[in-house]
Amino acid sequence: MEVLFSQEAIAARVKALGDQISADYAAESDSQHPIVLIGVLKGAAIFLADLARSIQISNTFDFVAVSSYGRARVSSGAVKLIKDIDNPIEGKHVILVEDILDTGLTLSYLRGLMLQHKPASLKIATCLDKPERRLVPIEADYVGFSIPNQFVIGYGMDYAEIYRNIPDIRLYPEEAVGH
Repeated sequence: MEVLFSQEAIAARVKALGDQISADYAAESDSQHPIVLIGVLKGAAIFLADLARSIQISNTFDFVAVSSYGRARVSSGAVKLIKDIDNPIEGKHVILVEDILDTGLTLSYLRGLMLQHKPASLKIATCLDKPERRLVPIEADYVGFSIPNQFVIGYGMDYAEIYRNIPDIRLYPEEAVGH
């Protein structure tokens, strides 16, 4: 499988995002008021871990899990919450962390859900952005890489629950996905 982004390219981009987030939130964060990263399971777990370590200001994290895919790995359009956050975020600065911003359905749903918790602010960070696939108007505040409409695996992203452990991001053959 062709490597789209190497480990080194990913590490450099995640460090740059961490630096940007650190600068953006320097005045709002301290040990008593950390920013809260909320990762979308399972795909964003590795990106969130690396991003959290790249942010030089106080941060903590939590996770949500949603389902929007059927057995054929095609989005059903309906998003279902499987696991909600464990800790309150009211009055806190929150960044939703996703592996891929694709159609926007999942992040739009999660943004609405998180806003009900009344955070002080809510931003979105995504490792990958596929703008040509967008079905709803939503943009990320922090983007690792923009990519064309191709299926990718590695760095936490999977095909049928495998390949998440590959350390770089690779193109998965279209014929294998059934496009």
